[in-house]
Order: sequence, then structure tokens, then C-alpha cells
Amino acid sequence: MNLPNKLTVFRMILIVPFVILLLGGFHEWSWFTAIFGGIMEYVDYIALVIFIIASLTDWLDGYLARKHNLVTNFGKFMDPLADKLLVCAALIALIEMGRIPSWVVILIISREFIISGFRTVASDNGVVIAASYWGKFKTTFQMIMVCLMIANIPALSLLTTIVMWIALVLTIVSLMDYLIKNKDVMKDTK
Repeated sequence: MNLPNKLTVFRMILIVPFVILLLGGFHEWSWFTAIFGGIMEYVDYIALVIFIIASLTDWLDGYLARKHNLVTNFGKFMDPLADKLLVCAALIALIEMGRIPSWVVILIISREFIISGFRTVASDNGVVIAASYWGKFKTTFQMIMVCLMIANIPALSLLTTIVMWIALVLTIVSLMDYLIKNKDVMKDTK
């Protein structure tokens, strides 16, 4: 278990406190409110900090793995899974909070399932599909969108909406890019 893989596992672990704080599940714990009652109005911002830290570990683990030649099969599988879990958990929580339309989240999550399925078929045929720049742009804008939606700053509502639309367009463009560039993978399946 090298450092990049530990960062990936850490990112996955951070999802639990992130979601609990974001959705307020801790309100049922009297001991929690007794200890942290004074910061209750800041829990969205604490959740935001956790999300940012988790998002930064995504960049850091990839950087370290490439720089120090620490790329592993575990990392190849778990790193994208950790990213998807983090973003999907945030998006689903934001639906419940009324900060994002459910149809946007359905499109984003559907793209992730389609690409994951496509990669599985490719892997079964001995083909590795690398992440594209469109996919990286998509992930970056999705994470910025989530940050803006968690912060929920009224003065930034127009910016939040614009970033949401950019993230949605990049989600669709990156899906089409994967499918077009790798259309031969599907031809080889039996």
C-alpha cells in the first residue's frame, strides 16, 4: 500500500464525515450537539473543507503515482472509483438539500455508469482506456460546481448556474469523446 493508494483510501473515508456533515445526520447525536453546538451554523463550510481536501487528494495521488512510478492495479481501479463515489455522494446530498436539479445529477451519474461499463468491456478485451482531457475538465468543473453549491452564496448564484451548465456540457462531451475514440472496442465484443 503505497502513498498514492493510501491517499485514495483516505479520500474514500472522507466521504462519510462529509455526507454526515452536509446532510446534518449528526443532529440526532445529542453528544455531538453538546460538544459542537457553537459551530452548527458552519457545518456546510466544514463539509466544504472536507470536500476540497478530498478533491485535492485526487490530484495529489495521481501526481505522486506518476512522478515516482507508483502506479498500481489497485490505484488504477480504486482512484476513479473514489472520485465517482465522492462526486456522486455530494450530488445526491445536494439534491436532498434542494441545491441541484435531480435531472442534472441523473445525467452526470448515468455518464459515469456508461463509461465504467465501457471500460469493463474494454478491459475484458485487453484494452486500457486512458482518461481524456475532456474527462479531466469534466471532473474539475463538477468539483467546482459542488463547491459552489455547498457554499450556497447568494451573490454567486449566477456563477454557480453557469458552472453547472459547463459541467453538464463537459459531461456529455466527454462521454461522446470516449465513445467515438473507442468505438472499435464495442465491435470486438461477442
